[in-house]
Amino acid sequence: MTETETKDSDVPDAEAPLIAGYDALLLDLDGVVYLGRGAVPGAPQSLTAAAERGVRLAYVTNNASRTPAAIADHLAALGVPATPDDVVTSAQAAARLVAERVPAGSPVLVVGGMGLRQALRAHGLRPVSTAAENPVAVVQGIAPDLSYPLLAEGVLAVRRGAWFVAANGDRTMPTHRGELPGNGSMVRVIATATGVEPVIAGKPEPPLHRESILRTGARRPLIVGDRLDTDIAGANRAGTDSLLVLTGVTTPLDVLTADPAHRPTHIGADLRALHRPVAPLVRDAAGWRCAGWTARWEDGRLHLDRDETAADPVDGLRVSCAAVWEGVGDGRADDDAVKAALAALDR
Repeated sequence: MTETETKDSDVPDAEAPLIAGYDALLLDLDGVVYLGRGAVPGAPQSLTAAAERGVRLAYVTNNASRTPAAIADHLAALGVPATPDDVVTSAQAAARLVAERVPAGSPVLVVGGMGLRQALRAHGLRPVSTAAENPVAVVQGIAPDLSYPLLAEGVLAVRRGAWFVAANGDRTMPTHRGELPGNGSMVRVIATATGVEPVIAGKPEPPLHRESILRTGARRPLIVGDRLDTDIAGANRAGTDSLLVLTGVTTPLDVLTADPAHRPTHIGADLRALHRPVAPLVRDAAGWRCAGWTARWEDGRLHLDRDETAADPVDGLRVSCAAVWEGVGDGRADDDAVKAALAALDR
């Protein structure tokens, strides 16, 4: 479902906050809850309020370099309610994939950090560091000290027939310094050298969200993220509602030009959107209307207007998306439509 559609379960009534429609939040971390070592503004307070409502919180991350305990400690230091059991990593999803395929105690070559090693041990597997130990699988995740010798061991093992699994396929990862190479970039070393593509455990592939739903017991989960190609695409594949927050890598331009597989159910400036009512999108003869914003097509061009009641530019983005996505259907928006919407939002 996208912003251009409505569903009775999304918001019980016009005054209810967005979060009222869900029993669990499956939250991405980088760019959503924190950026680098610091909290995204409003995130600790918003998540504390969610927990006080009885909503289950699961912190779902494609980052496989740290252990759940280390991530939970980081969150707690930021004032975010979290225990190690609340953290679900791509390392855990990758370890489950391998454990379901090979006998207990099997050697698995780890091209990554402690988070991967701990997850494999938790599933009864034996982490190793060299191809000489005859690993049945190679599991790769990002690590700040990832070395050429370890990548070379991974190449040797995969060439000898070891199953190649990547914790995630993220090409970049956000930091306070900007976007840096992610695991998806690093796995190209082994994939290029061997000609073998890895099986991906993390978002947008199903294993990580499957793990999260099993852990929370959620019946009405909301997937929250900042990336269209992982968080939102993963939610759409799972048939689950999503909230895109604009605190990470995704820009309004990205949302307007998103193809159907990457379109979110909801859009918010940040996690504080969870505790606000969702202004309804209305389609009538004038076009799409939302909270004082109107988006309409005229002579093949998109026009975005606002009246004196229009306050939140995110509502302007939502109504623009509704009109653009309707106009392009299963295609992508043209440059003129996008430029018109962005210009109106900048006024």
